[in-house]
Amino acid sequence: MYELKKMLLLMSSVVVIVGGLALLKQQLLLREQPEKQGRHQKMLHIYNYGSYIDPDLLTQFTKQTGYQVSYETYDSNESMMVKLKQGGSNYDLVFPSEPFVTKLAQDQLLASLDPQKIHGLENLDPMLLNQSFDPNNHYSLPYFWGTTGIMYNAKVFSKDEVDTWAKLWAPKMKDQVMLIDAPRESIGMGLQALGYSENDHDPAHIQAARQKLAALAPNVKAVLNDEIRAYVTSGEANVAVAYSGVADYAHAINPDIDYVIPKDGGSVWTDNMSIPKNAQNKAGAYAFINFLLNPKNAAQNAEYVAYSSPNLAAKKYLSKEITSDKILYPQRSKLAKVEHYQNLTDKTVQDYSNNWLEAKMAMANGGK
Repeated sequence: MYELKKMLLLMSSVVVIVGGLALLKQQLLLREQPEKQGRHQKMLHIYNYGSYIDPDLLTQFTKQTGYQVSYETYDSNESMMVKLKQGGSNYDLVFPSEPFVTKLAQDQLLASLDPQKIHGLENLDPMLLNQSFDPNNHYSLPYFWGTTGIMYNAKVFSKDEVDTWAKLWAPKMKDQVMLIDAPRESIGMGLQALGYSENDHDPAHIQAARQKLAALAPNVKAVLNDEIRAYVTSGEANVAVAYSGVADYAHAINPDIDYVIPKDGGSVWTDNMSIPKNAQNKAGAYAFINFLLNPKNAAQNAEYVAYSSPNLAAKKYLSKEITSDKILYPQRSKLAKVEHYQNLTDKTVQDYSNNWLEAKMAMANGGK
């Protein structure tokens, strides 16, 4: 689920490619430096998605603190979790999505955060703190956030025609709707359209969501991942379930593309900063967290990554073009019914996956 938005981010622009090359250059330089500076230099090992930080910030951090940064990347929460479970890794800071904070904490793979060592907590948006996946932010702090909603072509449909999940089932939407190929997002949409929570554990409700999605078959143009943005920006499809960052990039390419958080649901998600329990350089990890919580640094990072910053104090350093962007920074009233993704039991995760597979098969057969 969360991996999809990162994959879309990775493909989003030449800037991302340049950023990736810069990070690679940084890694190569760091590998050379121990020979010059000795084996006892301060080293901070960061494990994050690729191109999910401004490379210049890594250089600035080294200049300010003396910590050299080794930045390694992963392509999914699952692969990161496997690496931590296997042991032997020396990562000092990781960036799990919401449910994976819970999973990692339950598996005793995360260290408790010490608020006394963190500076800038007051800058973080209260809306994103103390959520059910990590009460009192015992193990994590928000890094970036976004929403899941409906991307649409405003030349074809008005906002009033797409401002709820339920309206995607309207006959006028025939062969217009793109769905994300992800169980949590798609089954979650079906659940919310029925008035249930996107985190529902009830097998009967999950099956009802599957049936609801199967009934959407006449309106579904395709079920895809990375290709959705291209379909919508080119005009081949006019409505899609999408992440806010993807919609914002699509809008930059085609100004006719707009985005709405459905009145009957939608999701808000966060990626988070956490310190592994076996981190060898916890002092460096805290130093880096504090560095990222600095409003100016947070603003610079948000400009580069192009997702929503949780740092309220950073807004005064962001351009007016960004702070007035209603896709990235929606009015709070628009977030009244959005839900945070919560950790599900293994059985429920399997129920979501199985029912989503059956829903896709039904769609392929015209809803039967």
